[in-house]
Amino acid sequence: MDEQNNDQLKTKTDKSCKVHRTTDMDKNKPAYCVTDVPPWYLCIFLAVQHYLTAFSGIISIPLILSEGLCLQHDSLTQSLLINNIFFVSGICTVMQVIFGVRLPILQGGTFALVTPAMAVLSTPQWKCPAWTQNATLVNTSSPVFIEEWQTRMRVLQGSIMVASVLQILVGFSGFIGFLMRFIGPLTIAPTVSLLGLSLYTSAGDKAGSHWGISAMTTALIILFSQYLRLNPLPVPAYSKTKKLHTSKFYILLGLAISWLVCHLLTVFDVLPSDPAHYGYLARTDVKGDVVSEASWFRLPYPGQWGTPTVNLAAVVGLLAGIICSMAESVGDYHACARLAGAPPPPKHAISRGIGIEGIGCLLAGAFGTGNGTTSFSENVAALGITKVGSRAVILLSGLFMILLGMLGKIGAIFTTIPTPVTGGMFLIMFGVIAAAGISNLQFTDMNSSRNIFVFGFSVFSALAIPDWITRNPEFLETGVKEVDQVLRVLLTTHMFVGGSLGFFLDNTIPGKLTQRTVTEVSAGLRETNFRPFKTFFKATLTKFKL
Repeated sequence: MDEQNNDQLKTKTDKSCKVHRTTDMDKNKPAYCVTDVPPWYLCIFLAVQHYLTAFSGIISIPLILSEGLCLQHDSLTQSLLINNIFFVSGICTVMQVIFGVRLPILQGGTFALVTPAMAVLSTPQWKCPAWTQNATLVNTSSPVFIEEWQTRMRVLQGSIMVASVLQILVGFSGFIGFLMRFIGPLTIAPTVSLLGLSLYTSAGDKAGSHWGISAMTTALIILFSQYLRLNPLPVPAYSKTKKLHTSKFYILLGLAISWLVCHLLTVFDVLPSDPAHYGYLARTDVKGDVVSEASWFRLPYPGQWGTPTVNLAAVVGLLAGIICSMAESVGDYHACARLAGAPPPPKHAISRGIGIEGIGCLLAGAFGTGNGTTSFSENVAALGITKVGSRAVILLSGLFMILLGMLGKIGAIFTTIPTPVTGGMFLIMFGVIAAAGISNLQFTDMNSSRNIFVFGFSVFSALAIPDWITRNPEFLETGVKEVDQVLRVLLTTHMFVGGSLGFFLDNTIPGKLTQRTVTEVSAGLRETNFRPFKTFFKATLTKFKL
């Protein structure tokens, strides 16, 4: 009897994934856990699979930023930005797996910094000149044009680097644990959902270049991801239990098929060849020379666009995105640990992870991606689908991204995706981001009129206020140029307005902790009436230790 109890205790405490699988027949357990190392050939295959999963989300960011950077008609520079972001994402992935939270979590660009960056680039000081919008007037090799976009990039670079210092300090000081006491679902839900909702203009403009092609792309992605999600598709994947089987790269399949259709329509001259005609941007030869012009090998390096500069308004706006990114990452760490068969990450591991992400944003700014890095939720979800939670696979995927980031032709190929095809992809992706933000409400009591008010008011105000400020910019003329810029950037950034209102109302309107969140936020909190922010801060400050 004692031997049986000892065996049971050993089984419960043994962290080996294999032991856990032999004693628990739960089919949801991962085939490979965090410390497991699959055979080398499977590692390569699975690493490529993770790269393909992150592919659409990563390339979307430079394609969106190119509008604010005046690069709509400079495909070669767009390809360099794609190479840069893959290169830095690979470096940050390797750092996170080895030195950070040490979970199989892939790092990539963050949409949390796209919205404030676009808000900065839309201000009168940084708005693109009219001539850069006309393809016939743009000479991409002229010093005037190069200085136009590089000036804007340098501002983003320096501002991201300064804002990332906050994340580094919050992470390595352990302050993230204290900060998360006040950031609950009613703060995260409006913030993340507004990331997707605020990008509707970009999605609509690109999709509107040919609604037929964009509708086909959207329909294909919906078909593969929803209607055929239980049926195998001809994209190979591997798991230990199923051996070689098929997986569902919905977005990749939708893009590939739509891309092929556009190519056929171009070859048979169905699409118009006149740039002034509707549908011209659906042609695959619009950017045909970019692949031949791109170099085979190019090593990104810090300061390649010049010495970074700093803008106060940009720093303040990007800080809001950094805080949002940190809150998302903490949730990703816990989800990743659960799906990879690991215990919940301890506080010191979470602090390291946030600190490493801050260093990643610092590197992303220095290398000139125009963005930062964060944990990629898409790849966390992929762990649950593939049942492979091996750290070695993600490490190899990071090395793979570094390699591809140095191959100029690869980035150039991605820029040749027809505009309406990317528009159709954006309609799906940004909608999913908005829905993912709203899904955070499952962790709070939405039968409470208090919570319904906080969320509804925060989201609606975050849509109304930025729109009004954009149409009435003279309202923010205080007489101090720097103050005007800061206020304009903050009040035209949807996620900042919504997140700030959600944060303030959730932490000041009285209510029970069980109304604010259905799970215990931290060990120091108890189910008592929630007090106003000032007294709650005073009561919990003494419990906080570095």
